[in-house]
Amino acid sequence: MNAVTSETNMDQWFADKLDELLPGRLEKIEEERTPSMSIIVTQGTLDWAYPPFILASTGAALGWDVSMFFTFYGLPLLKKEIACDVSPLGNPAMPMKMPFGPKWFQDVTWPVPNLLMAGVPGFEKVATNLMKKTFKNKGVATIEELRSLCLEADVKMVACQMTVDVFGFSQDDFIPEVKEYVGAASFLPTAQKCDVNLFI
Repeated sequence: MNAVTSETNMDQWFADKLDELLPGRLEKIEEERTPSMSIIVTQGTLDWAYPPFILASTGAALGWDVSMFFTFYGLPLLKKEIACDVSPLGNPAMPMKMPFGPKWFQDVTWPVPNLLMAGVPGFEKVATNLMKKTFKNKGVATIEELRSLCLEADVKMVACQMTVDVFGFSQDDFIPEVKEYVGAASFLPTAQKCDVNLFI
């Protein structure tokens, strides 16, 4: 057997071994890998605050590595005291159901015209209180409770430094668990490596 034939046989042996071992090894690596998710939080109204915290706490409960980047109107959700309302104005999908009274009354969807929502002083506060009461009646956790669940599950919460500066906040305004104040250029590499990226 000449050297060329011997080298060709060796190459073929290595190729066969690689084909045999590699799929199993890749499958094992995939099974042992921890999934990851990043969520960019841009909204701070009551109805928009629920989805990111629910998704983050659920991902963490599944054992995922979860990072949340709070920017623009989502940033106040990191404040020590969360003060978020719901704005039904311009939200035609929002049902207006009453969280009190007999069942038939609670089942009625009240079509409230935009003109009424815009013209009645305090309507937004009333809508907020009705939504909070509905959530409480249905056993849904508050925003504060969901945020605490996320923190207990080691969800990483990152604040957008640009938004902090633009809105005139100081780091003392926010919960102490927020350790990072960075820009988009610092957060994007984290998002790039994640399996799931959400913009809310």
